[in-house]
Amino acid sequence: MAAVLAPDTALRATTQLHEAAAWLPFEWRGPLVRKADGRLLGVDDREAFESADGGATWERRPLFDYKRSDKEYKLGAERAMCLCADGTVVTGFINLNERVWLWRDELHDALPGTRVPQYTMRSTDGGRTWETPVRLHDEWTGEVRDLIRTRSGRLILSSMKMAHAPGRHTVLTYVSDDAGRTWRGSAAIDLGGMGHHGGVTEATIEELKDGRIWMLMRTNWGRFWQAFSEDEGLSWRRVEPSAIEASSAPGLLKRLKSGRLALFWNRPFPEGKDRYPMTGGDGLWSETPVSNHREELSLAFSEDEGRSFSRPVVIARREKAWLSYPRLLEYAPGELWLTTMQGALALRLLERDFV
Repeated sequence: MAAVLAPDTALRATTQLHEAAAWLPFEWRGPLVRKADGRLLGVDDREAFESADGGATWERRPLFDYKRSDKEYKLGAERAMCLCADGTVVTGFINLNERVWLWRDELHDALPGTRVPQYTMRSTDGGRTWETPVRLHDEWTGEVRDLIRTRSGRLILSSMKMAHAPGRHTVLTYVSDDAGRTWRGSAAIDLGGMGHHGGVTEATIEELKDGRIWMLMRTNWGRFWQAFSEDEGLSWRRVEPSAIEASSAPGLLKRLKSGRLALFWNRPFPEGKDRYPMTGGDGLWSETPVSNHREELSLAFSEDEGRSFSRPVVIARREKAWLSYPRLLEYAPGELWLTTMQGALALRLLERDFV
């Protein structure tokens, strides 16, 4: 069945784009991969979508046998995708059909039984059929931010687990050396905090040229915190504040084919300003007041493996809205396709216009 993922024209009309950005012909809120045959592939909560014409039209098919699995699995909007060297497609997701949220404000914590499990699933035929999902943990996961393939072929998935007494979030990674069949998990990075959005969350990861994995974690402390792994995601060292100021929103760090690192994120204040209304600070959202500024999405590049970045450029702005949770597909060398889970951005950017 052919379908068109029609864009929201009202939202587009209220969005200010950078002069070098252009709208894509479709709307898509999750990650996309481009297969060896050139076709685009993405998944939503229960279906796979594939396009052979650059996103103008899409073929859709169910992810699961509805008679057996409709009540078992429903993918959250927080998901990640990766294409393996052999063409296997791997997706990391949370299962909304097992979601149980038992937060209690008076406890600053969630009751036992709070959960939204972390899963992965894989397709060995280009997304036509999918194997039975693999459960990685039962705890409340939050958001699935990133899934990368290293030069060695290892897959690394960034994930989360809620910790308790008080309630807060932690970050961990899972690694697979067999194209997503089996996984091993790291220890959790727990930096304390309090609140249903407290702690460290929603980490983006990328491989550096020296083989280390660099992680940038969302926090409520005005900047990303960072960690480094010297064993491709099995353990994390040198956990510390980064130099990158950020809103309480996730970033996306990606290696481009040019060798540059690209970072998409929400800065703590609007362009040209040094303040924004703060929220939280009561131990419910967070233990400290925090900026949730997401009205602008920015882009910067690094030529030196993240030691420094170019001056940030606002690529999209929409007042009183959230433009966040970015995903990136380098459709062709230097041609960047950006989508967002929040704000329905679907943009085409050319690397050369920004460097």
